[in-house]
Amino acid sequence: MAFIKLTKIEQKRFFVLVGCLLLAIAGWLFMALNNKYVYTAKTVLVYENFPQNKAFHPLQPDTVDLQVEGTGWQLLFARLRVNPQSISISLDKLSNRNFILFSEQLYSVNKQLETSQKIISVRPDTLYFDFSKRTVKRVPVKLVSNLSFANQFGISDDLEFKPDYVTVSGPQEELDKIKEWKTDTLKLQHIHDSVVTRVSMKQNVFKNVDIFPSSVQVKLPVDEFTEKTLDLPVKIINNTEYYNVKLFPKKVRITFMVALSSYQQVNEDFIDAVVDMNEWKLQKHSQLTIKLNRFPDYCRLVKLTPDKVDFIIER
Repeated sequence: MAFIKLTKIEQKRFFVLVGCLLLAIAGWLFMALNNKYVYTAKTVLVYENFPQNKAFHPLQPDTVDLQVEGTGWQLLFARLRVNPQSISISLDKLSNRNFILFSEQLYSVNKQLETSQKIISVRPDTLYFDFSKRTVKRVPVKLVSNLSFANQFGISDDLEFKPDYVTVSGPQEELDKIKEWKTDTLKLQHIHDSVVTRVSMKQNVFKNVDIFPSSVQVKLPVDEFTEKTLDLPVKIINNTEYYNVKLFPKKVRITFMVALSSYQQVNEDFIDAVVDMNEWKLQKHSQLTIKLNRFPDYCRLVKLTPDKVDFIIER
């Protein structure tokens, strides 16, 4: 294949031509990217200025399509997204109607964006809301924790919260879903003494639901634990036919860890060892499993001997 050979003058002219062409393309591209264009971008709505004494929920998703006017640079590099990634919408108009018009708030919305961006319109332009009477109820606090204790130490009694309930208010259908309110995760390491601290309540994920207070005081009673052993009589449950049942053995030995402060207090009256006759009647087991129907939460089971007992039924 033959190659065209250029003289040095022709090569120089060729490179000048290519350079001019590249400069022209760069200039055209620069001018084009500086021009204004209209493109569509999705964004998330953040509601503010909630109406008082009214509970509501939106009848459409919390995302809308924005018709945004911006430069070609933004279209090229922003990947069709507005900055910031959410916009705040005032709901003060809901005090006397059940819809919000974006066209009434375009000025305030545009003030939230970069100065080189401008929202022309929003789809949908109207947001509709369903209203219901605002109700109030109290729900218990539930601690979420990640705790580790020094050797032989642990929780020695029930946790204490101040307050132990939080007040939630909002639409009845939302409050019906709320049975308790969890805290943020309390993380403590190598605990060897009682702890009193404040912990924030978990972030609200329910729409139009308020919670008070936003944090509670929690007391973790901590004590050193030691081992204790008791011999417990075995009780029979679900003996609805009143059979004369003899157990072998009649007592079981339980070994558990208990706080030093509760060592003398925790005795046979705090623990129930039972066998269920339904194991024989319904499941046809030849031995009955020992279960603990009652056992202090602040104690830790180590061993139960035996874990099953033989039995004889006298008809």
